[in-house]
Amino acid sequence: MEKKSQDFSMKEAMRLANSPAGKQLAALLQQADQQVLDNAIRQAQQGNYENAAQQLRDLMASPQAQALLKELEK
Repeated sequence: MEKKSQDFSMKEAMRLANSPAGKQLAALLQQADQQVLDNAIRQAQQGNYENAAQQLRDLMASPQAQALLKELEK
């Protein structure tokens, strides 16, 4: 099976999550609105992935989150 370029390994995900920008992004998400984050997790656990994704997109739209995402892309 051909691996798509957008796919990445768990190792890569952990590297990003443990990077300074990844840690800042996680802290930002937790501080931004814990209730929204908790609801997105609950929606995903129930299989409502589109609702969960929309809530996360809304959280990630802040300028601070966008700056951290750009840092992770480097």
